[in-house]
Amino acid sequence: MSPPPRPRLYGGVAALCLAVLGALLPAGSAHAASRTVQGGRLDWGIKASFQSYVTGPIAKGSYSLTGGAATVGSGAFRFHSATGSYDGDTGAFSAAFSGGVHFLGHRTDAGSYQLDLTISRPTVRITGSSGTLYVDVTSKAKDTGTVTTSSQVPFASLSLGGIDMRGGGTAVVLNDLPATLTSQGAKSFAGYYTAGTALDPVSLSADVQAAKASPTPTATPTATKSKSSAKKDTSGDGIEDGAVDWGVRRTFREYVVGDIAKGEWTLSAGAQDGGALFRFPAGDGTYRGGDLEASFEGAVRFTGAHGLDLRLSAVRTTVENDKGTLYADVVSADFTGKKVPLVTFTAKDLKAKDGLVQVTEAPATLTAKGAKAFAGMYRAGTEMDPVSLAVALTDDAELPALPDLGSTPTPSGTPDDPDPAASAEPVAADSSGSSGDGFPVLPIGLAAGALLLAAAVFAVIRRRRARPAEATATPSEED
Repeated sequence: MSPPPRPRLYGGVAALCLAVLGALLPAGSAHAASRTVQGGRLDWGIKASFQSYVTGPIAKGSYSLTGGAATVGSGAFRFHSATGSYDGDTGAFSAAFSGGVHFLGHRTDAGSYQLDLTISRPTVRITGSSGTLYVDVTSKAKDTGTVTTSSQVPFASLSLGGIDMRGGGTAVVLNDLPATLTSQGAKSFAGYYTAGTALDPVSLSADVQAAKASPTPTATPTATKSKSSAKKDTSGDGIEDGAVDWGVRRTFREYVVGDIAKGEWTLSAGAQDGGALFRFPAGDGTYRGGDLEASFEGAVRFTGAHGLDLRLSAVRTTVENDKGTLYADVVSADFTGKKVPLVTFTAKDLKAKDGLVQVTEAPATLTAKGAKAFAGMYRAGTEMDPVSLAVALTDDAELPALPDLGSTPTPSGTPDDPDPAASAEPVAADSSGSSGDGFPVLPIGLAAGALLLAAAVFAVIRRRRARPAEATATPSEED
């Protein structure tokens, strides 16, 4: 009786080896089904030279942030609240982010702008070894003035540079991916650049739902109630909870972390970072007939070179006769004061709806005492960041969600200190937890044991089935 065909022999060995490896692999490594992306950030400057052109002496323009977008670092914009999916088996990844940037330049005598471009809602999609950045674009053609609005334009191609996107952890982190303008992107960019132009690199981090587990809250709080103070249960004053959101001033934040001050800000006492704003939670106070008086918890401290040290705490707001004022206790090198009125804002027709009283992005103006708090950096009357305010009058009223920046990215394992299982962070193949042949790297002990066992089984079967006259090559690992 002739021996079985070689393919069946090696197929049996492969199946047995896979069974052995499957038994030794952790259960979660056997299969990582598509999982939900639940929060995160994307940092991208679009194109540095374009920013310089818009704000420079030729276009004499500016940009503004929309939808909770923020600035970060030197010239980058931060988009937030990632939603999407990630398949650790194939590396397929899709995440959409919130926020936008509106550029204006070349103002005409009529008050309009020849350059008018909004880029928003960036989405990154990666399949295999290729990636694409999609955006919503509203642009005015520089020659004809025709305004075009397009949704999810494939704006830039992303170079992954050999990154292995497979993994089984709870975070996807990609840093400085080279981005190249596509032909469709060039068209939607109002013709300012041609296809193939290099754009600013893209960096992102996204929290991923743990495998075979229900979604867990991200590090950034969302629209949950803050019951951190016992007084919420006993005050009886009509306010169950509340929060005030304020970014102080965008250019001030940029100055703090920029090349001059080279500083930072730190949050304490429950204050939360929303990227473009700080949230001061746990509101308590009174609301009657359109008038409001409330205090909030949390503090923010700005520090940096040249004596920069400014702390704002004990934030309070009042609304009376449609006018709002935001106060804070101030401590700095040059000024200290309690309940300092920092900014005023408009709060017309402040009424409750579904148990919630809200003021959304009300324009704010610096007061004379506020100018002293900033050591004269800004004059009284300067436009500051808008104020958003919400107080819940009933226990079931939910506060607006804070922009979700996801958890703070952490470096993945390195060859010197490998820990690839701790994160799904895509990195180069030599340190990502994958071998050059595409097989998962096991811990050394397990890998050695599995390979020895598989080799022993293979040798036994081969001795039983081998024929002296046969000289065909043995199959490679890929077979």
